[in-house]
Amino acid sequence: MDSEVIYRGRLLNLRRDQVRLPDGSTAVREVVEHPGSVTILPLVDGDRVMLVRQYRYAVGEETWELPAGGVKPGESPEAAARRELEEETGHAAGELELLTFFYPTPGFCSERMWLYRAGGLTPVRRRPEADEDIRVETVSLARARAMVRQGLIRDAKTIIGVLLSQSPDGERRRNREALPDPE
Repeated sequence: MDSEVIYRGRLLNLRRDQVRLPDGSTAVREVVEHPGSVTILPLVDGDRVMLVRQYRYAVGEETWELPAGGVKPGESPEAAARRELEEETGHAAGELELLTFFYPTPGFCSERMWLYRAGGLTPVRRRPEADEDIRVETVSLARARAMVRQGLIRDAKTIIGVLLSQSPDGERRRNREALPDPE
């Protein structure tokens, strides 16, 4: 019915909408507009995964995560995944496979996140952003799964990626065929 942008930021916008509900009543919805992001499951030798560890101001602690970042205007999700992998881990992907996409917080945010599996990794120059202090560690997938179970990995995109790493290839292929075009 009505929409007002109440904040424009570098990373996101905040919008307040007046909406009509199915029963005819009205309500206010606050929506975080986000351009989208990617996360990458970088596999080494097929059974080890690269994780990044960094301090996250919003939650006030260091987190274990898969490499990830935003999709820039005009950039495809695949190009963003390749760029973020190089920036954060110092590795280029010889193979990049879209596993799925998901909405991290659909109750109030428009963000769509694409999850890619990366293989055939080769070292390149690492290029973290100026405000990033990232440490890269490679662990076995079994260890990463144990870290999820133990609550050491609490980041949702990383939990999803680590758990999807268990899917048989045929199941991943069927899921990928059901995905909409990533752009």
